[in-house]
Amino acid sequence: MPAADGSISTAACFHCGEAADMPIWRALGGQQRAFCCNGCAGAAQWIGESGLFDYYRLRQRDSARVEAQTLALDYAVWDRTDLQSTHATETPEGKAITLAVDGMHCAACAWLIDKALRQQNGVRDVQANAITGRVRVVWVAQALALSSVLQRLAALGYRPSLAGSSAQEAQRRKARRDMLLRLGVAGLGAMQAMMFSEAMYLDTQGTMPLPTRDMFRWLTALVSAPVVFYAGMPFLRGMWRELRLRVPGMDTLIGSGVLLAWGASMFETLRGGPQVWFDAAVMFVLFLLAARYLEEAARNGARARLDALAGAQPALAWREQAGALSQVPLAEIAQGDVLQVPAGSTVPADGVLLDHAAAFDEALLTGEFSARARSPGDTVLAGSVVREATARLRVTAVGAATRLSELVRRVEHAQSLRPATQQFAERLARKVVVATLLLSALTGAVWFWIDPAMAFPVALAVLVATCPCALALALPAAQARANAVLAERGALVLGAEALERLAEVDTIAFDKTGTLTRGKPVLLSTETFAEYSAEAARRYAAALEHAVSHPLATAFGACDGVQAQQVRTIVGEGVEGRIEGALWRIGRARFALSRASAECDGVWLAREGEAVARFVIEDGLRPETAATVGLLQSDGYRLLLLSGDAPARVGPLAEALGLSEHYAMLRPDDKVERVHALQAQGRRVLMVGDGLNDAAVLSAASVSMAMANGAPLAQRSADVVLGSSGISGVRDTLKIALETRRVIRQNLRWAVAYNVVVLPVAALGWMTPGWAALGMALSSLGVTLNALRIGRARA
Repeated sequence: MPAADGSISTAACFHCGEAADMPIWRALGGQQRAFCCNGCAGAAQWIGESGLFDYYRLRQRDSARVEAQTLALDYAVWDRTDLQSTHATETPEGKAITLAVDGMHCAACAWLIDKALRQQNGVRDVQANAITGRVRVVWVAQALALSSVLQRLAALGYRPSLAGSSAQEAQRRKARRDMLLRLGVAGLGAMQAMMFSEAMYLDTQGTMPLPTRDMFRWLTALVSAPVVFYAGMPFLRGMWRELRLRVPGMDTLIGSGVLLAWGASMFETLRGGPQVWFDAAVMFVLFLLAARYLEEAARNGARARLDALAGAQPALAWREQAGALSQVPLAEIAQGDVLQVPAGSTVPADGVLLDHAAAFDEALLTGEFSARARSPGDTVLAGSVVREATARLRVTAVGAATRLSELVRRVEHAQSLRPATQQFAERLARKVVVATLLLSALTGAVWFWIDPAMAFPVALAVLVATCPCALALALPAAQARANAVLAERGALVLGAEALERLAEVDTIAFDKTGTLTRGKPVLLSTETFAEYSAEAARRYAAALEHAVSHPLATAFGACDGVQAQQVRTIVGEGVEGRIEGALWRIGRARFALSRASAECDGVWLAREGEAVARFVIEDGLRPETAATVGLLQSDGYRLLLLSGDAPARVGPLAEALGLSEHYAMLRPDDKVERVHALQAQGRRVLMVGDGLNDAAVLSAASVSMAMANGAPLAQRSADVVLGSSGISGVRDTLKIALETRRVIRQNLRWAVAYNVVVLPVAALGWMTPGWAALGMALSSLGVTLNALRIGRARA
């Protein structure tokens, strides 16, 4: 609150948690609350007046800030028929659309969105999922405009966008609903079956009348049938598929165990036999279905950021054509078109910024929430959000050709592959399946000779208890959880074996420019030769650099009318092109001056091999670099710096960071040789870089990371793309990789130890099929829950 003397103190915003230097005070929940802006204050006031104040008690983290640009967006475009015909579907209740919602962090957010949207007349159904960041809305178009729904979301601080293919969304929604329904049927049926079975187990003296016992058996058979044949259908289908392909696997053991337990129980019920095992069948299905659901939840978490990336592009764009401005579907945009992107809107395609500088929020692409300034001529990526003012850009890539689409495809491909360790575990599990089937049959045969009445239950107990489900789940559950945690933190894993290799790393090599430094070079001084002025030299340099979007382009500013043609990059050397008919070069002295002996400091500009200017360019350290390097050293990693820059700049920077191993004036092949030399010593090398020159060494390293704001070629060569534009994500990713390896080893040890212990217990007849089912299912559930611990604590 304002102090007694009228002064205003700094306070944290009650809604979003950001610091408010000039807080706005509102009475809410019985006391005065501080807010950073009118948007947050308005959102909180509406939440309170709508009877949804419990949201603030339930939430696990601060809400997203209610940005003025988001509120100012014209959502009326979403009411267009052409847009809704592509992305909305007709249902008996009304139209349905699935939205990707940025800022939905936890279950409380999903609860708030559900309650808030349902209060609007015309909304028939709302399904908000905090894990996937999706909201499905069903509304009556005659009673309510879709734009009103989106305006409500924006007013609460959530930014809505399209969620990609409606068919794909419908398929995923159906799969989630189907899994939850099967799990619910299994839970209810298992509880009822166990209740009836308990009544029979309590008859230890055998005094229960036979009609009563048979009634309980038939009731148990009745309630267990839906569990086996509906809830357990995924296992039965899987068993049929594996048998048809003659490749027995987990589903073969699960399906055969369930069918044997239920079928034998029905046979015993019909003939009035001494015992039944309905309880084993239902517990088997229930707990394994729960484990599979948790594993799928982990996979959904890994897909959530990927889905957000895929749905980041808007449905419509403002295009300039023949002096007029019109809004057209994204499918009509072509390379070379000039677009206008209003403040707060998402960039629909890759392009080059025109006219004036602008700021772009690239949080979805890089994980960095602060806006990045872009100058005319800079590349702007699809999926970023314009801040402050309208931006004009010329399209360079659309649709599947954008950097965003390429990144999505690479992550999808990586997630579809199985690491070598997982393939080994699957092969081992298949062998264990065959061994389990043979062992179960052998045990039954032995017991048939000893005690025929015990043969079937003991064989069933062995079959169920030793099913290697935990072994099969040990790796994929941990991998899925690790990918989900890294995606939440802005790191995208592009290599199938990246996590395994990261866990083995003992040496880390860094590039300098754009990795340890900000990647925002500043021109400090210009030394000119011949008749050229410093300003003329700067323009010629800018023309060459901007033509290829070189990282140094920002240091030289605009080219002011100078045009370069036939421009090409010489990797590791510089850029050359023709200006006014003459050959111009910029880069290393030996390249620009065409003299192999020239190893002078600075960036050189030359015309036809004759020196025109020497530029001194500086690039400051990132604020988190020193701390991250210190932490990595304390973790025991060997660190070194591989740079193509001059010794005069590499040496002082390395000394400031405490890097005793540093190498300057390295060309791309020199960096590769350094990495190969380390690998020859038995070192596992992680290379971290971001530039075009780093592509070769990123491929040569044992495992590699590239910055999200780096060169596309560097990202294509990397195993991991770090969303944050700093290097703090390097240590975080390494920690997750090590934790994942530790969890996988724990899971494998537990799975093997459990089977070794339980096999003789079951084979000796000391374990009933019911306890065998419970033990095996809890073992599988245990490894899944253990995998979900990954990333819970941050160092």
